[in-house]
Amino acid sequence: MNAPLKAVPGSGKLEATMRDIGRAARQAARVLALAPAAQKNRALAAMAKAIRASRGKILAANAEDQAEAKSAGATPAFLDRLALDAERIGAMAEGLDVIRKLKDPVGTVLASWRRPNGMRIERIRVPLGVVGVIYESRPNVTVDAGALCLKSGNAAILRGGSESFRSCRAIHAALVEGLLEAGLPVAAIALVPTRDREAVGMMLAGLDGAIDVIVPRGGKDLVGRVQTEARVPVFAHLEGVCHVYVDGKARLAMAKSIVLNAKMRRTGVCGAAETLLVDRAGAAKMLKPLVTMLLDAGCEIRGDDAVQAVDSRVKPASKSDWSTEYLDAILTAGVVDGVDAAIAHIERYGSHHTDAIVTEDKKAAEKFLREVDSAIVLHNASTQFADGGEFGFGAEIGIATGRLHARGPVGVEQLTSFNYRIRGSGQTRP
Repeated sequence: MNAPLKAVPGSGKLEATMRDIGRAARQAARVLALAPAAQKNRALAAMAKAIRASRGKILAANAEDQAEAKSAGATPAFLDRLALDAERIGAMAEGLDVIRKLKDPVGTVLASWRRPNGMRIERIRVPLGVVGVIYESRPNVTVDAGALCLKSGNAAILRGGSESFRSCRAIHAALVEGLLEAGLPVAAIALVPTRDREAVGMMLAGLDGAIDVIVPRGGKDLVGRVQTEARVPVFAHLEGVCHVYVDGKARLAMAKSIVLNAKMRRTGVCGAAETLLVDRAGAAKMLKPLVTMLLDAGCEIRGDDAVQAVDSRVKPASKSDWSTEYLDAILTAGVVDGVDAAIAHIERYGSHHTDAIVTEDKKAAEKFLREVDSAIVLHNASTQFADGGEFGFGAEIGIATGRLHARGPVGVEQLTSFNYRIRGSGQTRP
C-alpha cells in the first residue's frame, strides 16, 4: 500500500479537519438517532460482506504495520495485539453479524408509570450522541467500536493507534462501504486521517462540543492521559490487575485448567491474570502443581517466600509486583489465609477490573462474588472471559471500571442514556 502516514499536514489544517469531522459527526448522530433498526442492520450486514471481500487489502496493510512495529523493537505481546490473520478478520465479520442480530436498544421503554393527575411518564433509551474512541495497536477495535456505536444510534470518531494506521484505514474503508449501501451518512463512522498526536488532544477537548463521551482503549499511559485531560465524560479502565484465587476447597484439575488459561491464553489482553493467590489451607496440595505448570509453560513467576520454596525457578516478588499489570508471560503469586485474606489483598492491590475464585465451597464463592468490588467477578471460570463478545454483546468498545453509568464490558446498551417522555391531557401544576 505504501500509504502516506500523515494525511493531514500542518497543525492549522489538522485543526480545521478535526472540527469538520466533529461537525459532520454531530449531524450524522442526529440521523442515526432516528434511523430505523432495519436500516442500521442493512449497514452492518453490508459491512460484514465488505470486510470479508477486503481480506487481502486488510492483510497487506497489516503486514506493513507489523513490519514497521518489528523494526521499532515492539514486544511479542504488542505484535500479537497488532497482528491480523484470516481467522481474526473472519472473527471481525462474524462480530458484525452478531451485533446486527442484537435487539436494537434505541427506543426501548425502561419503565413507565401513571401519576395521580393522569400524566403517563416513560423512561426511554436514547443514544449518547457522538462517541470518541482513542485506541492503540488493536486494529479490530475499528470494527467493534464502529459497529457498536452504529447499532446504538451513535456516531463514532475513531482515532486508531499510529502503529496500526494502515490496518485501521483498510478496515474503515469497508465500514464506509456498508454505510453507503444502507444510505447512511459516511460521517457516522469517522476515522481520524493522521498519526499526529495533536488530534488526540483536540478530541479530549471535545471538538467544540461535538463529542459527548470518550472511550480510551490501550495502555496505562494513554488511559491516564485521557482521564487527566479529557473535558468530556470518559468510559475506561486504567489497568487490569486481575487475580485468580484458588481456595482450599478447589479441585486441582479445574484450578490448573483455569489458572493456565487465565494467564497464558493471551498474555497481552486486559483480562489476563496477573496475580495468583492460593489458600494456605490447600497450599500443600495445590501450590507446587500450579507453580510447576506455569513455569513449564514459559511463565516467569515472582512469588512470596512460600511460593519461592516450592521451586527454585521462582523469583522473589517486589512490593510493586503485586500491583503490576504485566501484559506478558509474568505472574505474581502468593499464599493467603483464606477467602477473607484474598478479598483484602484484591482490594489493596487490584484495579477493580476482573477477579476469579476457584472453589467447590458455595459459601466461599458467594462471599467472593458479593464482596470483591470489581466490574467482573467470576466463580470457577477464567478471567479471560472479560470480553463483551463472551458476554453475548457481540463485541465491546472497552471495559469500564468506574461506577457511573457503564461498568464492565461496554456494549450497545451501555452506549445509550435515557430521557423521559410524558403524555398528558391538559394538566397544569398548581
